Amino acid sequence: MLHDDPAERPARPRVYGATVDDNTRCEHYAGPADIVAIKFRCCDRFYPCFQCHADAESHPAAQWAPAEWSERAILCGACGQTLTIEAYRSVSACPACGSPFNDGCRLHAHLYFQVPPTR
Repeated sequence: MLHDDPAERPARPRVYGATVDDNTRCEHYAGPADIVAIKFRCCDRFYPCFQCHADAESHPAAQWAPAEWSERAILCGACGQTLTIEAYRSVSACPACGSPFNDGCRLHAHLYFQVPPTR
């Protein structure tokens, strides 16, 4: 749900890492559709990408198991909406604001989520 009044919008979670703008783009991925941040299961912190996490944390990344995909672990950098992992994996744009997500991110899904290997 979008809120027209900024005072009614929920607070955006803090995004860690080498962000380069307010839409959660980072020094590693800064294309027009690179607007998501992912909450890492291991540390409960949002990062724009796996490289930002690796650069900032001393622990390895842990992937979300399918049973945990109801977790609101995806942040749309355009509007601040959080999505469940399940919802994110089924769309190519933010359901709240319509901003497109980078479909190339699907190639890195195994770094964030426990997914069956592709053949």
